[in-house]
Amino acid sequence: MYQNLEIFRTAISLAQHAGTRQAVISQNIANADTPDYLARQVGDFASFANQTGGVPKATRAGHLNGNISPATPEISVKEGASDSPNGNGVSVEMEMVKAVEAKRNHDQALAVYKSSLNILRASLGRG
Repeated sequence: MYQNLEIFRTAISLAQHAGTRQAVISQNIANADTPDYLARQVGDFASFANQTGGVPKATRAGHLNGNISPATPEISVKEGASDSPNGNGVSVEMEMVKAVEAKRNHDQALAVYKSSLNILRASLGRG
């Protein structure tokens, strides 16, 4: 029921994106010593939101340019020169900074969801 409201859909999408990003970051850190491993990265939230119901959105399967099925964030290999002698392209320091940002995005999504739910409960008189 709550997934049909745009604010809840956006908060859920942001939490899914942050969770996927955190998983990719932890995979990069786990492979920081693997020879020739190239770091992976998750696309930005704006493009993911467009896939999951931001713009455009569909309410029926027959709508053009719409997407009803849940999408997953795009994961790509980070291209770039490696400073490591073994060809590894992971910078643990940068991955830690990205992990903090992903946690912040996830916390923000949960705060938006919780606040919106409290507003909805208050409007129904169940606060």
